[in-house]
Amino acid sequence: MTEPEILTTRDGAVASLTLNRPDALNAITPTMLARLGDELETLVGDETIRVVTLTGAGRAFSAGVDLKALGDRELVDGKVGDVLDLPARRVTGLLSTMPAITVARVNGFCFTGALELVLACDVAIAAEEAKFGDTHAKFGLRPTWGMSQRLPRLVGLAAARELSYTARTFTGAEAAALGLVARAVPLDRLGETVADLVRELLANSPGSLRAYKDLYREAMERPLADGLAYEATTEYPIDDTTARLADFR
Repeated sequence: MTEPEILTTRDGAVASLTLNRPDALNAITPTMLARLGDELETLVGDETIRVVTLTGAGRAFSAGVDLKALGDRELVDGKVGDVLDLPARRVTGLLSTMPAITVARVNGFCFTGALELVLACDVAIAAEEAKFGDTHAKFGLRPTWGMSQRLPRLVGLAAARELSYTARTFTGAEAAALGLVARAVPLDRLGETVADLVRELLANSPGSLRAYKDLYREAMERPLADGLAYEATTEYPIDDTTARLADFR
């Protein structure tokens, strides 16, 4: 029986998604993206899920798009085409907007399209030894899944230009120094570090985290004055405030 390209496990309020083509370094195919989108859609509809983690099987998060999966399709003007673009944008949209907090666990190689998936997550934790890169320019491609918008917002325009223009490889440790990931730790501590982070997230108010997720997303897209007005006027259902403050009043 063929192994599924996406593995999904659930443990209470946490769903874990794994890109599962380890023999191909989890290279991204149209069917993988479609399955990942379907799994995310299901989790959006499950109010019990508060955290979603995303990682790769084996020694890679993902080596990026599997160009072999495109067959003999002609790539016009550096675009991989709708066969990948449409399901990929669906996935990045879900990762960035679903109510659950999305956490990327970057365990190894993370190139180009895979990096775009990571950029769409709320928090990323990487192995110090992980290898990152935006290799679009190396292969005569251009970004179509959000790289040009999300990367400079995380690391600044100067750093984003340098990374994309050179298409160089950089480590998880450098990704943390740049602000691309929240934290980098030795590979043998990655699992426990992500588990500790998830426990910290689950200890906090679900309503507060949903509010923060929406507010930070809006902060990425709005000028400061508009963002301040949005924060001041937008209401969120948070039903545990009284209980959480009870011991302090």
